[in-house]
Amino acid sequence: MSFQNPVFIPGPTNIPDRLRKACDMPTIDHRSSLFADLLHPAREGVREILKSKTAEVFIFPSTGTGGWETALTNTLSAGDTVLAARNGMFSHRWIDMCTRHGLKVDIVETPWGHGISAQRYKEILARDTDYKIKAVLATHNETATGVVSNISAIRNALDETGHPALLFVDGVSSIGSMDFRFDDWGVDVAVTGSQKGFMLPAGLAIVGFSGKALAATETAGLPRTFFDIRDMAAGYANNGYPYTPAVGLLNGLNESCQMLLDEGLDNVFARHHRIAEGVRRAVHAWGFDLCAASVDLYSDTVSAIRTPDGFNATQIVTHAADVYGTAFGVGLGDVAGKVFRIGHLGSMTDVMALSGIATAEMCMADLGLDIELGAGVAAAQAFYRQGQTATHKKAA
Repeated sequence: MSFQNPVFIPGPTNIPDRLRKACDMPTIDHRSSLFADLLHPAREGVREILKSKTAEVFIFPSTGTGGWETALTNTLSAGDTVLAARNGMFSHRWIDMCTRHGLKVDIVETPWGHGISAQRYKEILARDTDYKIKAVLATHNETATGVVSNISAIRNALDETGHPALLFVDGVSSIGSMDFRFDDWGVDVAVTGSQKGFMLPAGLAIVGFSGKALAATETAGLPRTFFDIRDMAAGYANNGYPYTPAVGLLNGLNESCQMLLDEGLDNVFARHHRIAEGVRRAVHAWGFDLCAASVDLYSDTVSAIRTPDGFNATQIVTHAADVYGTAFGVGLGDVAGKVFRIGHLGSMTDVMALSGIATAEMCMADLGLDIELGAGVAAAQAFYRQGQTATHKKAA
């Protein structure tokens, strides 16, 4: 693997030099007033990225998985029922965590490549007249399959049935890269991490809590210590942490939020959509299909690409690493060996994406797939030129 090449995995993502330098800082006393100058702006920046005016943001030294555990343990009790769809590896892992914590899970089995059915959720919630379901889980962007689900529709399912369950959303591979509306969608807990849209090293679990979710912490019975948001809130009130924070990463997060807000969130989302669409044009030029079952499900942060039957897609990933020093994502779980993944989120440009498309083409040609070298690159180039020319004319 070459350190000079960008990575095309769906996280951790490429780290801009500005953020690498922000994380590389001298040791400071994390109980001094200087730490507050890092902590509070970072929390406020995340709140803006979430498009929320009211969310309480908590930042733990962890990863997105720790964020999942924060959501569950601070709001639920053993024996509680949660509603969740299993439509990919990461929704599956969240379900597994629920069962390990003694929660009952009403699972909506969903084909991999499909999104969460808000209609199916609505039917289940309507039948739950005793309100046994305490939380509804939704993976906004299923990283394993490149599928995005409609969170607004899930909120509507809760509202239309008058169901009081909390809404938890895994936004690990969407927040900071795709439009996410904490307030408008009525999200109660949003979970993400530092290593994807925020373009930082792994090491921070970032969660936003609604007032309703905060209230649930007072009756929740699941054990929690490290991830107890009550302890964290008390620490924040005194400009600190209940334990040692990841100071360099918090400084990086503050800078990351500023980068995203300076670019403008709408521009960030438009850039991701444009880059993703170029990759999709390349995939179609190759004569391949995406794992996502329909256009409305296409993710703007990762494309999972189906290879021909009988071909082990993992070979592309291995070959790219061994021969060209470039990283793509392997297929996971039910789609292992059936897809390879191109991550196109975080610090990514049209030109960077073209290098990934070209490398994937070389790998497929080397491995004997019926690929015309340059076909995918040309399709992406045509799309990127159109978008950039229009942007340039508008600016002029």
